[in-house]
Amino acid sequence: MHRRRIATAAAIAVVSALTALTLFASPGTAHAAPDPQPEPPASVTVPGAMAPPAPSASLEAVRLRIEELYGQAASATDAYNLAEERTRKQSAELVTLAERMAAGEARIEELKNRAGAAARAQYRGGGLPPEAQLALTDDPQLFLDGLGRIRQGQKATTDLIGELTQAQADLAAYSKDAGLQWEKLEENRVKREKARKEITEKIAEARKLEDKLQKEELERLLQLERQAQQQAQAQWLGSGILQEIDGRASEQGKKAIAFATAQIGKPYVWGAEGPASYDCSGLTQTAWAAAGRGIPRTSQEQWRLLPRIDIRDMRPGDLIIYHSDASHVGMYVGNGSIVHAPRPGRHVTLAGAGSMRILGVVRPDR
Repeated sequence: MHRRRIATAAAIAVVSALTALTLFASPGTAHAAPDPQPEPPASVTVPGAMAPPAPSASLEAVRLRIEELYGQAASATDAYNLAEERTRKQSAELVTLAERMAAGEARIEELKNRAGAAARAQYRGGGLPPEAQLALTDDPQLFLDGLGRIRQGQKATTDLIGELTQAQADLAAYSKDAGLQWEKLEENRVKREKARKEITEKIAEARKLEDKLQKEELERLLQLERQAQQQAQAQWLGSGILQEIDGRASEQGKKAIAFATAQIGKPYVWGAEGPASYDCSGLTQTAWAAAGRGIPRTSQEQWRLLPRIDIRDMRPGDLIIYHSDASHVGMYVGNGSIVHAPRPGRHVTLAGAGSMRILGVVRPDR
């Protein structure tokens, strides 16, 4: 029994020594993986306590979700801007139609007055039509003169009836067009309000996620965002694309670039067209307007309507359209860079042209 106790004690001592050597082994020493640790107890939320910092993987997931939300807000912003632009055009068209209707009504009233004057003149002539009065004259010259006046009168009456008929038809057409324009106006107002709601909801959700992060996490989030952009830009440049892009800006392009770069530092505000703030397409549209070239309001319409060019033929002043839904746009300024208004919470800035997924390139002054 005594010998068994000694052997047991010796075995325990060896195990303890091996454990100690394992625990204090140098980092380069190979050793067996420790047994799985038990799950930690569920944390208890203490009012006012700071949340633990999110792991990098979790923070990257947050970054991607925020990026997705702002992307959805950008798409909704394009829908809002398009509905807003169409609403303005339809409102202007309704004003024009209203003016035409008023003029048409005044013209009809004038023609009716002229017809009434002719009827009153005939009444004063004894109620007989001019042909009957002419038949009663015995003077050949008076007969010939009267015949000429009758023909002129008949033509004037025919013309008067024709004008009156046309004026009434025009008025009916204006009224119909006004009704259709009003329906379109209301339809676009509904679309605009729907887009406005979606924009505010997406931005609010993104900001809610950001507000949950501590200062250090926000800084890390910004670092992750920059790293993703830098990696995308490096990959784009690594393709050797800049060696193939050597175009020079047109005179209008130079003016557009000068205007756009002068806005650097101004905040992004969805739906804004300057001068204090811009959204992405508001910046490009206003910049090209300053250069004397009108272009569509939204990035999607810019992509749809402006002439497209191969990216290898790109020159400063051209517009690069981003994402599969054409929901973002920036202006190429040369040396692999764009000037753009990124998203809510950011300011007009320079960025790598390849830092986002490129859909294509359009040229406003082609």
